[in-house]
Amino acid sequence: MVVVGVPRALLYYVYFPFWRRFFSELGVEVVLSAPTSEDFFIAGAKAVVDEVCAPVKIAMGHILSLAPHVDYVLVPRFVSVEPRTYICPKLMGLPDMIRHNGLKMPPLLAPDIDLSRGYLGLGQVLTETSRVLGKGWWESGRAFYRALPEVSRTRRQLMTGLTPEEAFHGTLRLHQPGRRLRIALLGHPYSIYDPLLSMNIIERLRSLDVDVVTAEMLPDEHIALGLARLQKKLFWTLSKMVLGAGLYFLHHDSEVEGIIVMSSFGCGLESLVGDMLERFARRQEFPMLHLTVDEHSAEAGLVTRLEAFVETVRGRTSHAHHLSPYGNAELGNASAP
Repeated sequence: MVVVGVPRALLYYVYFPFWRRFFSELGVEVVLSAPTSEDFFIAGAKAVVDEVCAPVKIAMGHILSLAPHVDYVLVPRFVSVEPRTYICPKLMGLPDMIRHNGLKMPPLLAPDIDLSRGYLGLGQVLTETSRVLGKGWWESGRAFYRALPEVSRTRRQLMTGLTPEEAFHGTLRLHQPGRRLRIALLGHPYSIYDPLLSMNIIERLRSLDVDVVTAEMLPDEHIALGLARLQKKLFWTLSKMVLGAGLYFLHHDSEVEGIIVMSSFGCGLESLVGDMLERFARRQEFPMLHLTVDEHSAEAGLVTRLEAFVETVRGRTSHAHHLSPYGNAELGNASAP
């Protein structure tokens, strides 16, 4: 049986259930890399140029860990997943980085995914996949359409408050009784959900009696409602989702009491979106914390800032319950560089 390795990184946090079902329908075994470790990070950083962001370095570490155990490694070249909107350029170039790094690697399964081209783009994906795996085109097409419902099913699971890992692997999350703070955590999915890069920020917030809500937990129409406040369209899919969610939380969701934006150092798209959200939050005097992480981030520093922000939001919320709605202005915006 053919074995395909799937790195637990980058857009794994969006598309893994689809990939798992697709390969299962083709009779291909899927091997998933282990959760991110410090060793993965170090190995990946050594294998790529310094200029790439931490998520790409982590992805490279996952790919290297899979290499000895699989026939192929899945590294799609994501270009576009919707009309006139694109994925990060570094993700587009990742297959070339891997092929030219000089390390011994199994063949890549790296179809170009450019769905802005409609059926032509989809046909190219299926043709390339069929050629590499030695499967028939119609067989691949049938597997694709059988796997497609996994995308909407996963979205429904995430909207119940599960993280991708909880949704993908059947982990149930019990609802905590009593009133808890509700804080939005925004960032590219491979930043906020990776346990090492984010330093387990979601579990840390939950341990502080905080309900965490992310962009992936919002319906598409809520994202669109947030983006409607912009004068121009954003052309990057993941950043558009983060910005739309942030604007929705600021202007349409009164239950969110604070926003945390997590960016990877060196990511121009995330720094742009983070700055825009800070400006909107400052105008409304809404609590916001902007965290930037990379391979040198100190866990102690993050924990201190996180705890301080949560206590600020908790104090602000408690104070608001005893004042008129205008009593919140004095607290202003809690942002961090």
